Amino acid sequence: MSKKAIFNWSGGKDSALCLHKVLKDNLFDIKHLLTTLNGKNQRVSMHGVAEELLDRQAKEIGLPLTKLFLPENPSMDEYNELMSSFLSQVKQEGIDISIFGDIFLEDLRAYRENQLDKLNMKAKFPLWGTKTKDVAKEFIDTGFKTIIVSVDSRVLDKSFAGRVFDESFLQDLPLNVDPCGENGEFHSFVFDGPIFRNPVSFRKGDVVYREYKTKNSEPETFGFWYCNLEP
Repeated sequence: MSKKAIFNWSGGKDSALCLHKVLKDNLFDIKHLLTTLNGKNQRVSMHGVAEELLDRQAKEIGLPLTKLFLPENPSMDEYNELMSSFLSQVKQEGIDISIFGDIFLEDLRAYRENQLDKLNMKAKFPLWGTKTKDVAKEFIDTGFKTIIVSVDSRVLDKSFAGRVFDESFLQDLPLNVDPCGENGEFHSFVFDGPIFRNPVSFRKGDVVYREYKTKNSEPETFGFWYCNLEP
């Protein structure tokens, strides 16, 4: 019997391909999709996708969705406290595995493993160590469809926001940008593919720029271009 697990769901392409592998190979018994959202605007953290579209994804996937709402600019302590509280609850359901779609960021993996270890839980990374160009190709070849919803303006210009993730998109990426945006260069919203019963409908809206302050002591700012998706 497959072990019970939660799946950390961002709504983007790496999450989708990872979930597809888990479901197809019956690796784990997924009891929750878990997503963090900005509590002020009810949008998926970093992606900027509206809560209603996240709900539509979960409905078409057919798995229960748990949403954790974060403060506008949460500290690591606040984030860790909220996550630990939720994980302590799922432990009561006999769940001790948390699945992530991360591919190669060693420091992020170590952080996740350390936090879960405190609760006697294990982290699993089904995509780990795969070349990101291979992940991107497999995602496209498997029949998934996704749209780019946010791009880091430090490495990509406005024109990349709102584009479909396909071979043309990959060919246009600068050489310093990872094919899967694993360093945070871009984020996506998956709207069709083998994990969905039906495509997720939406309308593409305006592309807007939002600026943020760095969390260190230096008064620096950085920005993202967001393509608004309307339910």
